[in-house]
Amino acid sequence: MSAHRSYPRLKRPYAWQTLSALLFIILTYSCRNMAGDEVNRPSPLTIDSTMLNGAPVKIIYSSPAVRKRKIWGELVKYNKMWRTGANDATYLVVGDDIYVNGQLLPSGKYAVFTIPGEEKWKVIINKEWDQWGAYDYKQDLDVMRIDVEPKFTSTLQERMTFRFEEKRLVFHWEHLTFSLDVE
Repeated sequence: MSAHRSYPRLKRPYAWQTLSALLFIILTYSCRNMAGDEVNRPSPLTIDSTMLNGAPVKIIYSSPAVRKRKIWGELVKYNKMWRTGANDATYLVVGDDIYVNGQLLPSGKYAVFTIPGEEKWKVIINKEWDQWGAYDYKQDLDVMRIDVEPKFTSTLQERMTFRFEEKRLVFHWEHLTFSLDVE
């Protein structure tokens, strides 16, 4: 008996090309759908950025929509830690040291959490930027906590946004807005 084992061969010479083409089509379609999913998902990934004294600063977050829901006190609970968006925790990338509401924030990446209240909010900058939601939040990794007083506006903002406007980072969702000084 020979040690050489015989494997069945495909009878048609073009079978491998057909199989390869089919796999290529499936992978291409899957990749396109995954890429398109980012834009079409209920809370699409959104980025805003600016330059402060020549250094880049950007905020990355998933932007939920109001969709006729009651947001404050129901969807987003009062006095509970919130990831300030959807999906992954919102995070801030700072290219050089900056000041946020007068407090020094060294260059790096940071999660942005909030604790919404009916009258005041607490904005939290935390070292653990790469996390899903606020489930693994650890207070001992906080870099700073900032009290803000949100304002209500007559303008409905359907999708949650963070925007850099001059030397401010402005949050707006539904009829609520607040800002942080950044310099």
